[in-house]
Amino acid sequence: MARITLRQLLDHAAEQGYGVPAFNINNMEQVIAIMEAAKATGSPVIMQASRGARQYANDVMLTKMMDAAVEIYPDIPVCVHQDHGNNEATCLTAIQAGFTSVMMDGSLKEDGKTPADYAYNAGITRRVVDMAHWVGASVEGELGVLGSLESGMSEAEDGHGAEGELSHDLLLTDPDEAVRFVKDTKVDALAIAMGTSHGAYKFSRKPDGAILAMNVIKEINQRMPEMHLVMHGSSSVPQELQDIINKYGGEMPQTWGVPVEEIQLGIKHGVRKVNIDTDCRMAITGQIRRIFAENPGEFDPRKYLKPAQDAMIKLCKQRYEEFGTAGQAAKIKVIPLHEMAKDYKAGKFEPKFA
Repeated sequence: MARITLRQLLDHAAEQGYGVPAFNINNMEQVIAIMEAAKATGSPVIMQASRGARQYANDVMLTKMMDAAVEIYPDIPVCVHQDHGNNEATCLTAIQAGFTSVMMDGSLKEDGKTPADYAYNAGITRRVVDMAHWVGASVEGELGVLGSLESGMSEAEDGHGAEGELSHDLLLTDPDEAVRFVKDTKVDALAIAMGTSHGAYKFSRKPDGAILAMNVIKEINQRMPEMHLVMHGSSSVPQELQDIINKYGGEMPQTWGVPVEEIQLGIKHGVRKVNIDTDCRMAITGQIRRIFAENPGEFDPRKYLKPAQDAMIKLCKQRYEEFGTAGQAAKIKVIPLHEMAKDYKAGKFEPKFA
């Protein structure tokens, strides 16, 4: 199979009632782990790279790893997605590099730190949508600023995250404004703010409705039942992974992530893409710490990176199965970008509202 656009994959997910985990990548081991888990479960893939990942690995290296993933795993449809694009150039160079989907995060200005107003967000997102759709690529937008309802603060990811304390109105996406945003931008997917944040330290206790506003998802879904919603910052930060890291010399304070059952509830109400990075990092880190603690003389990277990769495979398989992604890959017939471009031009993907 070939690369698939986000729009086609999420349309299929909506038809079949499942969600798709979107795993971040920086290196070969992560790519292999995602793809091996997908092969084992028969799942389609969303593999995403942040601006920081593109700087770390270089677009040439990332592109070659994407090519390799598609060649080695020909039965798996793979969406390659730019995570948190900060301007038009970031998004368009990603498409040039072979990404089939981009996120234009206009909720923050180009510096990735300053909250933007509605006009800025809608304007820049619409420009990216127009250009991406011309070539058949998909666009995810964001309305509301990712951050904690407990602390009012955002957590930076690869330098991307609001600075300073944020007001509640910024941290919660307004459902009526979401409708307006989709009408104005024609995005294929919408990331919303409802209390999740980047990193491991999302909540100081198991989240309830006061700090994880799942009602926002339900209300937006009622107004736009066909819009594909996206949950960012949705690692579950499993206790067992915290325990492994700390057992072998780590110093992670007790923390809570987004419970899998809450994500499953979101999937029932229109969430189709679920961003996960921290869980994978923790799975990898725990095994590397274990190997170094148990074998302090070890210096062969293969001896600690292979167990780390295996731990991430296990984590990815769990998420594919828990989100209903497993078994869906074989049901998808990939539509190439040039055909998607024709469909956009013909108005096939015009947004619909309740």
